[in-house]
Amino acid sequence: MRIGPKLKLVNPSTSKTFRELSYHSWAEVKARLRLAVQAQKQWKSSSLDSRISLVQNAMEYFKENEDLIATDITLQMGKPIQQSKKEVKNMIHRTEICCGLTEDALKDISLPDKYGLKRYVKREPLGVVLDIAAWNYPLLIAINVIVPAVLAGNAVAIKHSSLTPLCAIAFEEAFKHGGAPEGLVTSLIIDHITTEKTIQSGLIHHIAFTGSAKGGRRVQTSASSQFIDVNLELGGKDPTYIREDANLYSAVPEVMDGVFYNAGQSCCAVERIYVHHSLFDEFVKQATQFMNNLKIGDPMNASINMGPLAQKSGIKTVENQLKNATDKGAKILTHPGSVPDGEYYILPAILTNVNHDMEIMMEETFGPIVGIMSVQSDEEAIILMNDSPYGLTACVWTSDKE
Repeated sequence: MRIGPKLKLVNPSTSKTFRELSYHSWAEVKARLRLAVQAQKQWKSSSLDSRISLVQNAMEYFKENEDLIATDITLQMGKPIQQSKKEVKNMIHRTEICCGLTEDALKDISLPDKYGLKRYVKREPLGVVLDIAAWNYPLLIAINVIVPAVLAGNAVAIKHSSLTPLCAIAFEEAFKHGGAPEGLVTSLIIDHITTEKTIQSGLIHHIAFTGSAKGGRRVQTSASSQFIDVNLELGGKDPTYIREDANLYSAVPEVMDGVFYNAGQSCCAVERIYVHHSLFDEFVKQATQFMNNLKIGDPMNASINMGPLAQKSGIKTVENQLKNATDKGAKILTHPGSVPDGEYYILPAILTNVNHDMEIMMEETFGPIVGIMSVQSDEEAIILMNDSPYGLTACVWTSDKE
């Protein structure tokens, strides 16, 4: 057994370590990357049918091991087990869609003939793609990179979040199960310093990163000397507007599910809500009822729909935003129940009497709280929705499409 530092996996529901993994040494990382380079040289010449077949075979592994993989997700980051199982199924469905889109997505782009020349653009694989994947949807976020990359003739090295490395291992095992060339999809259990060395190794040809703006800046800086493309998705503060003609029967459960699903730990979670003043009181009433019906507890219990946050730093962020808001006059409506003992649990909350001087309306939360603000008009709502340094998603609830 190799002696060296260990990555301890902590179950956020119990605050206890449930598994330890050995970090890969730099020598092991280089060996894995060289295998990936060799595998990609073989794979880039494979037929499209064989690539689709491999991906479909890999998904059979997830189907056969759904309960085990879902349990690993829940133990690693606290997602309720029913949501973890749904993530496995949704990942498989997303993969099926990707396979169906592949032929059209990868076909040559024809250009008009000119000067007697036949002209076209041919799509070529990049090489080895480094996927630095996030923990909050450890299958769905990673599959957005892994499957398109493999279908396009690339190899993939997965450096998953230190909270969810078992998911990277599951992808590696799935593609081995599917018959992939050795090294085509490989997992890397590495720390930040080794990740930077990996980026600068000359063995990586594209990077995909999902995470914080701070992390994305570090990845971009590391890659700046390598002449490789970097794809960054760095969080959001996603707004929703409930227009005067909105149907609250439809809007409230969908919007509030967008707030509280996965304990608010979603890249595209609803993080701020603007409601036309004529509907404000009723919307807050129904939204509070939705929140109060949430069942909070052990995420391995199938009846629970909100577990703990994945990390203690998330609790601190929520607590700081709550204090900042209340110090500036916000009113808090808190879930009336209690949470289990543990450092990672927090009660969900709705805040009213909020404004854009408060962090709750301006800074990413990634937790189960939301500010709801009354507006006088569509124009005011649009101004406020756009008053953010973040992008990603937004939605408007209305009966009038125009």
